[in-house]
Amino acid sequence: MYLKHLSLTNFRNFARLDLDIPRRAVLLVGSNAQGKTSLLEAIYFLATFTSFQTHTDRQLVNFVAAKESLSVARIVGDYERGKKTHRIEVRIIIEAVGPLGQRARKEVLLDGVKRNTSDVIGQFNAALFIPQMSQVLEGGPEDRRRYLNLVLAQVLPGYAKALSDYHQSLTQRNALLKQLAERGGDISQLDFWDNNLVQTGAQIILWRIQSIHELERLAARTHLGLTRGKEVLRLAYDPAYDPMPRPTGQFALRMDVPVDRSSLELDSIKRSFTEALKKLRSEEINRGVTTIGPHRDEMRFLANGVDLSNYGSRGQVRTTLLALKLAEVAWMKDKTGEWPVILLDEVMAELDHERRADLLSSLAETEQSVLTTTDAHLFTPEFLNASTQWQVHAGTVSAGWRVGE
Repeated sequence: MYLKHLSLTNFRNFARLDLDIPRRAVLLVGSNAQGKTSLLEAIYFLATFTSFQTHTDRQLVNFVAAKESLSVARIVGDYERGKKTHRIEVRIIIEAVGPLGQRARKEVLLDGVKRNTSDVIGQFNAALFIPQMSQVLEGGPEDRRRYLNLVLAQVLPGYAKALSDYHQSLTQRNALLKQLAERGGDISQLDFWDNNLVQTGAQIILWRIQSIHELERLAARTHLGLTRGKEVLRLAYDPAYDPMPRPTGQFALRMDVPVDRSSLELDSIKRSFTEALKKLRSEEINRGVTTIGPHRDEMRFLANGVDLSNYGSRGQVRTTLLALKLAEVAWMKDKTGEWPVILLDEVMAELDHERRADLLSSLAETEQSVLTTTDAHLFTPEFLNASTQWQVHAGTVSAGWRVGE
């Protein structure tokens, strides 16, 4: 898979941009705040329909255009997958509502046909390397869940829709729990929302069990090589509702030992999840919130048994993230049969000489990568000779430019 053409209109600081993008490696060179990261953001938006820099779509619209009563930012990507060319178009529309208000909405088209985002996600795949990715290890559980959701949604058909349906049911169930706590009522009303929550939640749990197991196998192998055999990496999935039966008479103590949930089946997860929700009804009504389910899952990273989120050094965090991202790329290729487009934003400056060499060596195996840098000297002469280099300045891209000119 590779991106053949990118067109931007009123996106960030690009009023208008049309680029034919070559295969293999493209290096975007320029000072800070010139638009390099925005180009990566646009490409990643085609894959996930979300930004890695903001949670508000309206901020993606060019600030001059956004002053109009109706403004539209467009991202259009032509890409080749399975020897066929497709087009994804995303429109972010800001329109007036009432005398002073505005609202932002999003439209997605696949090959000219308007579709729901949950139906289109996964048609174009991208893997993202950014310095802020350290939040996956150093941030909270919500950062790790968001990372996991963005990766799985691109690869597993139905994951994005299941996640959307789950959160809609969760919102309705929480509202009902609060109503029962404040006003009382028939608690059997929860049966409907419990069933909806279980149908999608159990599937999400099963997908996460399987995917984390597969990612761990790939990441552990890469991590062992990056640490020159000194550290063994483990990805520990800690579901807020654990479908693994606990032996009777034992206390629930947190222990850093591997738990094999790979034999669990969907129906058994549904049954046990339903039972767990019923047992917790009184407590959840008192609290007015659903306390178990995928929305509270956690994933931890351990090297030689040490939780890197709490005790990892800066070097360990960087090495683990590199291993994780390389595993992500390989996993996407294994599951879809296509290389994702690799996006790297100022990552080389974060790595030492050996890690840079490891990363560049891995990129050579992929079909297309787009990298940004303020300092081209971080790259080897061999990479520079083999790559296409563009200069980015003030929202314009100079193609045909090369380092040293």
